[in-house]
Amino acid sequence: MISRRRMLQAAGGGFGLLGLAGALDAAGVIANPHVVAKAKRVIFLFMNGAPSHVDTFDPKPALAKHEGQQPSGKLYKKSSGSGFMPSPFEFKAHGENGVVMSELFPNLAQCADDLTVIRSMHTNVPNHEPGLLMMHCGNLQPIRPCLGSWASYGLGSENANLPAFVALSGGTPVVGPQLWSNSFLPGEHQGVAVDTNDMNVEKLIANIRHPSLSRPQQRQQLDLLLQLNQLHASQRQQEGILNEQIEAMELAFKMQSAASEAFDVQLENEQTRQMYGDTVFGQSCLLARRLVERGVRMVQVYYVTKGSKQPWDTHSNNNDGHRKLCADSDRATAALLADLKQRGLLDDTLVVWTGEFGRTPYSQLDKKKDISKAGRDHHHTAFTTLLAGGGVKGGFTYGATDEVGMHAVENRVHVHDLHATILHLLGIDHTQLTYRYSGRDFRLTDIHGNVVHDVIA
Repeated sequence: MISRRRMLQAAGGGFGLLGLAGALDAAGVIANPHVVAKAKRVIFLFMNGAPSHVDTFDPKPALAKHEGQQPSGKLYKKSSGSGFMPSPFEFKAHGENGVVMSELFPNLAQCADDLTVIRSMHTNVPNHEPGLLMMHCGNLQPIRPCLGSWASYGLGSENANLPAFVALSGGTPVVGPQLWSNSFLPGEHQGVAVDTNDMNVEKLIANIRHPSLSRPQQRQQLDLLLQLNQLHASQRQQEGILNEQIEAMELAFKMQSAASEAFDVQLENEQTRQMYGDTVFGQSCLLARRLVERGVRMVQVYYVTKGSKQPWDTHSNNNDGHRKLCADSDRATAALLADLKQRGLLDDTLVVWTGEFGRTPYSQLDKKKDISKAGRDHHHTAFTTLLAGGGVKGGFTYGATDEVGMHAVENRVHVHDLHATILHLLGIDHTQLTYRYSGRDFRLTDIHGNVVHDVIA
């Protein structure tokens, strides 16, 4: 049960009351959304390390004309390579509206009519840590709640027995838990982190089954703890953290039965499991579908491995690296879209595919200066993000970069704009979703952000 003090504290800033939707529903108080929601849930596919836009979804034939020329103008970092480097991959148009992508995505090409391709993304700096924080939290420093926590705060979960926000990863990405942190938002909005290296449900969720007590015995134990905690709280004024601990224990108890089924991908038939591929990322995407199907509001899926926290960071061997990485991501992403669509879930599930920024249209060479092993450096003034389902236009390409892919020049979309658009699709006005902390009202987009209405169907 939520205390009156805590409810007033959360409700004090702007539309903070909406963040209590899950708790207030039980009390018969329904929070109305700011705008008409087109999406009920989000699956955020994150390519850690940053894919190259000019090798994937933003073809630049002019790079061949300028091959070997060093970039001019103001650069964030001086070029250390041989100059502009054309993509070796062939690009073709797909679907009814001719969405162009490279040969690296043969499966996703079959989903072209479901995609919105934003080619004009840009962010603040081309360094991984601040880039990751900006993409997840709307701030360059690790001091703010992430997108998933804001979505949980704004809308809650559709399933009282599962968390509203889950982060799936085959390893710990750069920055780590801050990417699914609730920061100053109430503790129940923290993302539940799940290591997907071993898809055995007993390994995915630690201590999901009590080693000795039955469920009635656990319930009796939990009720005793609740009474002790309430007694403890009655003697103290600042009980917020204690309430969060009580809620966490209650959710853990509920999850023992619900999560055992929801997280078990072995319950899927063999054909479905194989469609996604047997890689960590592929099976994570399958698990993401199972979770949103059961009411989880936000699922973040990180493309990381035990061997690399940022596999897409192709400073060397860019071409070979992207060929391997795209093959895995292509299969799993296309399977996810097709699976959601077949189940009638794609219309109200927003799928986002992105990295923290892009990669340079010019090469990067190591000390040996071997052009055959050339890579691409970090690049923040232009990159590509894909959207699908959840109320966005299908078969649509938005924005453009200059002729060599250096800068977003047409219909520029900042990360703040992306966040504003995601919240809008979920039925939330990003300027109204606020939380009062340390004497001021905070929001995901701070004082920035414009909804990109052109990509909305």
